[in-house]
Amino acid sequence: MGRSLHEALASIRAGILDDATLVRAVGAGRRHGQAPAYRRVELRYVDIAAGRRLQVTAYDDQQAHTRNLALGPESEAAVDELLAEPFGNWHLDTRAQTMQVRVTKKGAALVHTAARVRELDPAHRHDRAKPRLLDPGDPVLRVVGIADHQGRIKPSRQAKYRQVEEFLRALDLAVSAALEVGTLPEPTAQRPLRITDLGCGNAYLTFAAYAYLSGKGLSVRMLGVDVRQQSLTRNSALAAELGWADLTFAQGSIADADPSGPLGGVPDVVLALHACDTATDEALARAVGWCAPVVLAAPCCHHDLQAQLSRQPTPSPFGLVRRHAILGERLADVLTDAVRAAILRQRGYRVEVIQFVQAGDTPRNILLRAVRTGAPPSPQVQREYDDLVTTWGVHPALARMLGWPAAAPSQGGEAG
Repeated sequence: MGRSLHEALASIRAGILDDATLVRAVGAGRRHGQAPAYRRVELRYVDIAAGRRLQVTAYDDQQAHTRNLALGPESEAAVDELLAEPFGNWHLDTRAQTMQVRVTKKGAALVHTAARVRELDPAHRHDRAKPRLLDPGDPVLRVVGIADHQGRIKPSRQAKYRQVEEFLRALDLAVSAALEVGTLPEPTAQRPLRITDLGCGNAYLTFAAYAYLSGKGLSVRMLGVDVRQQSLTRNSALAAELGWADLTFAQGSIADADPSGPLGGVPDVVLALHACDTATDEALARAVGWCAPVVLAAPCCHHDLQAQLSRQPTPSPFGLVRRHAILGERLADVLTDAVRAAILRQRGYRVEVIQFVQAGDTPRNILLRAVRTGAPPSPQVQREYDDLVTTWGVHPALARMLGWPAAAPSQGGEAG
């Protein structure tokens, strides 16, 4: 339905400022011949210790910027500022309906509204129950051993199920962002979404990702790679049991994997989930080499920089940290993931480092979520990276694999 842009944005504004009914609002895309300050913004309400706040997350080419704004003049001014940006699309979810606004080349608004299928939990809390992305009764959860034959999550697998759900949320956001940026082509039957999971192991998340994305109606072709024959045998049998011909597995190392044959081309999405030590770096290097639009990596152990740090004098004033073994290990973990994120940013990715599950479920709960935007290298990120690796006297594994010198990565252009 066509409406004036002013009227449509006024409806979006009213929906956003109603903290009793707003679920989420998203602004994205760009109007013809114009460019907003951010590629995407998301707004929702959260309850924190200081009270209810309007949470605004704005995504630029390299990272996300989050603000929690007090209700009233502060949040109203922020909403007005964002609505004034030349976003090409607005999407509003309330407890009662969904509203989509698309701005035409002539500046008119095409508006579509629909009632929500189900009402969401009205409590705006960080720890409220989230809608399930993969129903416990889905056959895939039974086949991989997370649910029983009655479609109930096994008590011993509750943490694994939570990990699956949070991973799927992160994957969904990253794929949506890459589609909006335009680095990921819209999946079709002729050109499906190509995904490879490097170091897939028992492939719980591989199976879940295929089930979720194909369940959304996307055409998906997926390959899991692992060095163990046992993984190939087990996972192939489970895929056959589910009747999924487009989910296949191969045996081999990450460095030697060639997914282009099974996938029909280089991957669009590269997953590296709890690959040990520098295996994560191998997967990231492959993703950079393929210019993959989406990369999700959940690192496991971090031995490489720990070993390098043990051979170097500790720079002042970090001696007190390195004096304690457990703190030294955690410092190495943080440094490793920080340099990985910086290197990806220098190769044209917007990167977020997030905690995607609670520490009580697994201590390895950091996720690097990267979406390729093609942004040029940042001189500031380069300087910060140079300072970090020079101060600590380290040569990160990912830099070595990409052929960058020990002092710092080059200012070179995009991956080939």
